[in-house]
Amino acid sequence: MAKSRVSHEYTDAEDKSIRLGVVLIASGVLSFFIVLFCWLNPILQSMQSTPANCTVVSVKRPGEMFECVFTCGPDCRGTSLYPCLQVFVNNSQSDSLALLHYDEQQLLGNPKCSYVPPCERDDQKNSERVLLWQDYWTKEVQSRIFTCFFNQQRRPNDVVWRQAQNESVVMHCVLWPLLCLLMGALIVLLTVCTHILAERAEAIQKLS
Repeated sequence: MAKSRVSHEYTDAEDKSIRLGVVLIASGVLSFFIVLFCWLNPILQSMQSTPANCTVVSVKRPGEMFECVFTCGPDCRGTSLYPCLQVFVNNSQSDSLALLHYDEQQLLGNPKCSYVPPCERDDQKNSERVLLWQDYWTKEVQSRIFTCFFNQQRRPNDVVWRQAQNESVVMHCVLWPLLCLLMGALIVLLTVCTHILAERAEAIQKLS
């Protein structure tokens, strides 16, 4: 008596489920690498900074203008200019002069200036925002001591005022790509297991 042959081919629905799982896995891996290079790297570097006491030494407007990119709609982008503001401080960790930056992202975006304003279409509005920060450091802070963050190994001549990124941001950066990867792997695993169980049930049914 000839044995009945059980089909090992996946159905269209199973094939689509596996493809969906593979796409989710690939998306999770790709998202993780994008987040790693664009976000996690500067975040982790900023978290390695050491708190220090800083005092303002001088506030300068060297006269140099920099470009920034503004958006005015889904398909509308352009460039405008903002003036460079330089705030030099005395850093207690190294007891030397350093250029102050608003945060790590702005330090990486423009290492020559202390502040990069939110980009507006109008150059005058950008200048007004920078002027407000100049007034803040010259009139409100003056020579008062404030906390800044210093990284001797990476940038000994720069300090950061704000550490906007923290452990919770790192967790979220890792969590979503990881969830995407795990969901994809789970879909593939469940689809394969369901297919194997269906094959075994079919084989048992044909033998009985």
